[in-house]
Amino acid sequence: MITFRKAQASDLPAIVAMLADDPLGAGREDASLPLAQGYRDAFNAIDADPNQLLAVAVDGAELIGTLQITFLAGLSRKGAWRGQIEAVRVAGHRRSGGIGRLMFEWAIDQCRARGCSLVQLTTDKGRTDAHRFYESLGFTGSHIGYKKAL
Repeated sequence: MITFRKAQASDLPAIVAMLADDPLGAGREDASLPLAQGYRDAFNAIDADPNQLLAVAVDGAELIGTLQITFLAGLSRKGAWRGQIEAVRVAGHRRSGGIGRLMFEWAIDQCRARGCSLVQLTTDKGRTDAHRFYESLGFTGSHIGYKKAL
């Protein structure tokens, strides 16, 4: 049975490994142990922030997925809160088995519970399979996102 929970510091190596196990992540992540201090610092900052939720999907004792939700207050839409879903990964050997859909359903429920009136995400333009998946969940590609490396 798959369950979801807030990530713990002991989950960090498995989370980083999932982030790295991806064509895009392979070039920007480093899952070698010991983990770079930046990962631990980021985890501590996320863990301490009440508007951040780093979550994991667990099947028995096995960590099989991760995602991060950022809860954003905003003035637009009459002061509506938004849920920003990021860094969604499913363990490689468990992909295409419906886990991603369960993770998104859980994440959207978390956003509803926090009073969000909108859920949003960004995705790389090259992830066409992911685009179809997000559309099957009811998301629409209504905006164009931009990023600038610093």
